[in-house]
Amino acid sequence: MHLGTFVLAAQFPGQGQGEALHRAVRSAEAAEEAGLDAVWLAEHHFVPYGTCPSAITLAALLLGRTRRIRVGTAVSVLPTAHPVALGEQAALLHVTSGGRFTLGVGRGGPWVDLEVFGSGLAAYEQGFPESLDLLVRWLREPAVAAAGERFAFREVPVVPRPVEALTDLPGPEVVVACTSRASVRLAAERGLAMLLGMHVGDEEKAEMIDAWRQYAHAAGRPADEIAGAAHVSAGVCQITDRRTDAVETLLKSLPGWLKQGLEAHVTVDGRKRGMRDPVAYTELLCGLHPVGTPRLCADRLAATSERTGISRFALLVEGSGDLATTEENVRRLGTEVLPQLR
Repeated sequence: MHLGTFVLAAQFPGQGQGEALHRAVRSAEAAEEAGLDAVWLAEHHFVPYGTCPSAITLAALLLGRTRRIRVGTAVSVLPTAHPVALGEQAALLHVTSGGRFTLGVGRGGPWVDLEVFGSGLAAYEQGFPESLDLLVRWLREPAVAAAGERFAFREVPVVPRPVEALTDLPGPEVVVACTSRASVRLAAERGLAMLLGMHVGDEEKAEMIDAWRQYAHAAGRPADEIAGAAHVSAGVCQITDRRTDAVETLLKSLPGWLKQGLEAHVTVDGRKRGMRDPVAYTELLCGLHPVGTPRLCADRLAATSERTGISRFALLVEGSGDLATTEENVRRLGTEVLPQLR
C-alpha cells in the first residue's frame, strides 16, 4: 500500500492565491516529513478551484525541496501542451531527481484554456491519443519523428534521454487519468496505469480495472505487466478523533470552495454543463473515502484496496482550507494511518 497526498492548491473563499500556493507547498513538504510515499499535483487554469497552472513546474520545485518522496502530476493536461515539450520536462525531472518523478496526463475539459493556448477544441475531442503516443515515444526512444494530423516533424534526438541516463529504470512512469471506457482502453492498450477520480466508488473502480485488464490482454500486453499495473485512486482524507468532527470540517469548507471553483470554469464553445450540488457532493466524498478516525481511515483504504486491487492512493488533505489543520492531517495520515496498512 502506497499513500500519497493529492494537492490542488485550492483557493477557498476569502483566501488569496499566494496563501493557497503556500499551503500546497507546505503540505507537500509535510508529506515527506510524515513518511508518505508520494505527492500528486493538480493543474488548472483561470479558476480558484486550483491555483497551480503548471503541475510539472511545481513538481520541479518540490523535487528540489525533498529527498525521498515521489512527486507526480495529476494531471498535466495534454491538449494544451506540446507532448515533446512536456516529454523533455519529464525526462529532465526524471534524470535530476534520481527517478522520483511520475508524469500523470489527461484530456482535461472543453474549457476556454483550449482557446487561450491555441490548441482548439479538436485537440480535446480527437487529439488525445496522438499526443499520448508521441509523448510515450519521446520518453522511451532515442530519436523521434512525427507524421500525425496535429504533429509532424523530422526526426530529432531525445535530449536528455531518460533511459540512457538511468539504465536501471525504463524511463519516467506515465499514468493516464481515466473517466470513461474509451480512456480505459486507451491506457490499457499502451500498458499505462490509470488514475481514477475521487467521485468514483469501489464498485465502479473495480469494473474499470477489470476492463483495463481485458483490453490490455486483448492488445497483447505482457502478462507480468498486466498483473503488476499499479493503478492510482484519488480521494479525500480528513482525520480526527471522531468521524462526526471530520465530516463537519469538510462540510464547513468544501461546498464553498467547490461552488466558486467549479462555477468559474468557462467552456470554449458555450456548451452547457451540469453542476453537482456542492453539499451533496461533499457528503458523497465523505461516504466514499477515509474521513474519520485513524482506524476508520485505515479500514476504508484497506477495503478499497481489497475490493479493487488498487495499491496507490492520492488523497486530498487540504479539504479544511486551513494550513495548520492540513499539516496536522498529513502528519496523522503518515504516523497513525499508514503504519496500520504496512
